[in-house]
This record gives sequence, C-alpha cells and structure tokens, in this order.
Amino acid sequence: MPDPVHGLLAHEASLRLAGFIGLGLLLALLQAWRPTRGDSRPAFRQLNNLGLVLIGTGLLRLAFPVLAVGLALSIEGRGLGLMPALGLPFALEIALSVLLLDLAIYWQHRLMHVVPLLWRLHRVHHSDTGFDLSTGVRFHPLEIAVSMGVKLGLVLALGADPLAVLLFELLLSLGSLFTHTDIALPATLDRRLRWLLVTPSMHRIHHSTWQPETDSNYGFHLSLWDRVFGSYRAQPRQPEAQMPIGLEHFRSSEEQTLPALLLQPFRRTAHTETRTDA
Repeated sequence: MPDPVHGLLAHEASLRLAGFIGLGLLLALLQAWRPTRGDSRPAFRQLNNLGLVLIGTGLLRLAFPVLAVGLALSIEGRGLGLMPALGLPFALEIALSVLLLDLAIYWQHRLMHVVPLLWRLHRVHHSDTGFDLSTGVRFHPLEIAVSMGVKLGLVLALGADPLAVLLFELLLSLGSLFTHTDIALPATLDRRLRWLLVTPSMHRIHHSTWQPETDSNYGFHLSLWDRVFGSYRAQPRQPEAQMPIGLEHFRSSEEQTLPALLLQPFRRTAHTETRTDA
C-alpha cells in the first residue's frame, strides 16, 4: 500500500469524525430548507437517538480490542482471505472489496428483518416515529456490536486492504446520514440517482409502518442489490409526506424514552416473533 495511504489510515478516527460532522451540518441545512415531512423540527426523539449512538460507540470501544480498519491493518501482507488470492491490481482490489462489503451489508440488513432475534435488535431503529438525520444514527448498542462482529468477519474472509475498509466505513456512516435526510429532492434528480444510489425517498419507504414496505429497499448505498434480489419498491402506497413512519406497537411517548429503547429488545410480546407489527 502506498505510504500516503498509511498516513490517512493513521488519522482514521479524525477523518471519520470530520466527515460525519461536515456532512451532517450540510444535510441538516438542506433538510431544514427543503423538507419532505418536517420531521427534523427539534424534538426529544432526536436526543434519544443521539443517546443511543453515544452508548453504542462506547460499547464498541469496550467490547472490541480492534475495529474493522485496525483488523485490516493487522492482517495486511499476510496473504489471508480472498483478495490476496485473486492478485488483482490495487485499484480493482479496492473497488471489488467495497462492492462485496456493500453486498454483504445488504444481506445482513435483510436478515435483520427475517431472523426474530435480530429483528428485536433492529426494530429499535424502525420504531422511530420520524425520519430525519437523527434516525440515521438510531441503532441499539447491541445491534451496533453485532454489525461490528459481522464486519470483522468479512474483513478476515476477504483479506480486504485497509484502504478499502476505511472507504467502506466512511461510506457506511456518511451514507446512513444521507439516506435518512428529510429532504425533498427534485423528482427527476431522485429518479436518476436511484439507478445507482439509495436516495432518502427510496429509503423512507423502508421506514413505513406497513410491513410490505418495511420489508423492501434494504440497500445502504447501491440500489443495485434491491433490484437484483427483488426487494426494490419504487413508490409507497401513501404520499411520503403523510406516510406513517415507525412501528405501530411502539408509537407511544413511553415507548420512545431512552431507557425504553435500550430495554426494547428484551421485552417479549405477542408480536415480537410474528413480524406483523410493521
């Protein structure tokens, strides 16, 4: 790997934080200027969402001695995994690694909706009653930990170059902000972007209370996977501005407090396993 790249990797945390804050501020301005629903108006739910990500970040630091980029650096040059075995040119290896990581995260997300235990973790994200930037960081700490475990396994299996892992991690965090932005893109632009990327409008359908819509549009970055694997849905049955968001069984103010969100996966209810609540 070229030395300048190692220099970038040495500042991974600073790069990710700077990108997150910079893009977050820009998207916050855009969703205030041209909202689809107006969900970005100040509300307690946003503080709870931020509380979840802070707790989740702390758990990662405690539970994992090394994170995805660190693991990629530790196995670099050992010839482990698929990528070293293929012996591709550097640029092609980076592109293919990012593509395969994105495909794997698509299927991880889809399984989160199918496997009951995983759904109990993931439904904390879906139980948000609004759709704005803060929804993009609203994940239960245990789901964040499971996702990191999956990413570590993928890094090992692929033998992915540290640069590819850094690029993917940046895309994952920044892409989550973009796809959850309460912004009304011009219809023509949205339609064109969807041929390659997941747009906020496309992902908003995934947050509908109606289960056939909740169980669609699983992609994080590329809309390709939803089209290839038959989970793409172009339009919701109701206009996006009026479409109910969240899960019907978790809409009360008591269910939206930070303690309730942290305890939600451990509460076994009649609708927990059947998935009829979405």
